[in-house]
Amino acid sequence: MVQLVPMDAQPRDRAGKGAARAARRAGRVPCVIYGDNKDPMMISIDPQTLFMQLREPGFFIRQFEIKVNGEAQRVLPCDVQYDPLDDKPLHVDFLRINDQTQVTVDVPVQFINEEESPGLKRGGVLNVVRYEVEVVCAAGNIPDIFVADLTGLDIGDSVHISDIKLPDGVTPTITDRDFTVAAVAAPTVVAEEAAAEQAEGEEGEEGLEGEEGVEVEGAEAGEGEAGGDKEGEAKED
Repeated sequence: MVQLVPMDAQPRDRAGKGAARAARRAGRVPCVIYGDNKDPMMISIDPQTLFMQLREPGFFIRQFEIKVNGEAQRVLPCDVQYDPLDDKPLHVDFLRINDQTQVTVDVPVQFINEEESPGLKRGGVLNVVRYEVEVVCAAGNIPDIFVADLTGLDIGDSVHISDIKLPDGVTPTITDRDFTVAAVAAPTVVAEEAAAEQAEGEEGEEGLEGEEGVEVEGAEAGEGEAGGDKEGEAKED
């Protein structure tokens, strides 16, 4: 059974920017509850209560029971607008849900058994491609996390979505390929040294080609001076 987080709210009489500003001036965060074929409900929430929930991981997959005038609304956060200057929440959208409501959510990925990865033991680096995986599922079946096991992974090996066990009824939004979640890459220092060695080798080859070119031009110029019928010309692109 899904555990709902209780949260109290106050109703707002009207919508619009003016009403939202009034709620902020009163020290509240304006919000809206919509969905389930019902009229939107304008509410405001105490900022400290909201801050505590936003600081905890998994805010957008956490389900709340918001009480407004004694009436409980089961909701899922959909969007948060932040102030660009102080990063405080300005507005929150909540979606009314029940156990059967189909939702699209981002579920965090937890990586385990790093000590059992030969590649990481040899100094490899875990290159995480997706810290979260977007899935579609019923609201009553939202996973808390996905677990990616790194046991046995060597340098060059990857974790794909097919390697992660998903609960029944939970489907990734990307279905046309077995996408990569993470990979064990070569150590950064080794990769940089290899790139530097390759660059040095290319510079050496360019130097040799340049020297040969100078000798050829010099020889042609000498032939022209000796014959007296050609001028050595330096051409620039």
